Amino acid sequence: MQTRGPGGYNQSVRALKIAAVLALLATLLYAEKRFNPPPAGNANSYPLHETHADEKVAIALDPVDTPEKAKVFSVNYKGYGFYPVRLIVTNDSDQTLMLQNVKIELITAHRDKLQPASDDDIYRRLVKPNKASHPGPKLPFPTGKKEPLSKEAREEYESAQFLTVPVTPHSTHSGYLFFDVMDAPMEPGAHLQISGIKAGSQELFYFDIPMDKPPADMPVQK
Repeated sequence: MQTRGPGGYNQSVRALKIAAVLALLATLLYAEKRFNPPPAGNANSYPLHETHADEKVAIALDPVDTPEKAKVFSVNYKGYGFYPVRLIVTNDSDQTLMLQNVKIELITAHRDKLQPASDDDIYRRLVKPNKASHPGPKLPFPTGKKEPLSKEAREEYESAQFLTVPVTPHSTHSGYLFFDVMDAPMEPGAHLQISGIKAGSQELFYFDIPMDKPPADMPVQK
């Protein structure tokens, strides 16, 4: 039978500690590379929100409409004709909110109705173009030969998108919607309508949130 002296034991402990530190560093480095937006606050804390006091549910919008906000992404979605909007849902009720039948429409100032872009819409346009081989006027979207979507861009989009998962009581759920505004530029007067959210078997009243000014919250129904 082999025995290990104090020196061997200490070396083993030291090796385990080093391995644990390396594993932690690798995890932190990996997390740094992944999509890491600011933590979502309560929907009531955002300027663009609507609160249904009787249903104890609030929904907020946080459009990615400034260069500072756009820094959260490595992809220049605006350059590809997409308008990202962060959607924040706060459930202060005692029931779980079900989002599987939620309907979301962005209604432009010209009354065009836009639904969030699908995965295929995103992947089709978010390709990595080579520079055009000839000079010419700058277009509002990338031109040139298209290459497969990079793994990093795909993972970022998948981590960022709003998922229609249940929102448990007294919690906040958020994610990003991407609207194709290539043919319908955003102008003052647009608003977002959200319907189809259920609390148990009861469907909530729809939300209608202006994109350019804070709306008045719905009063408690009596």
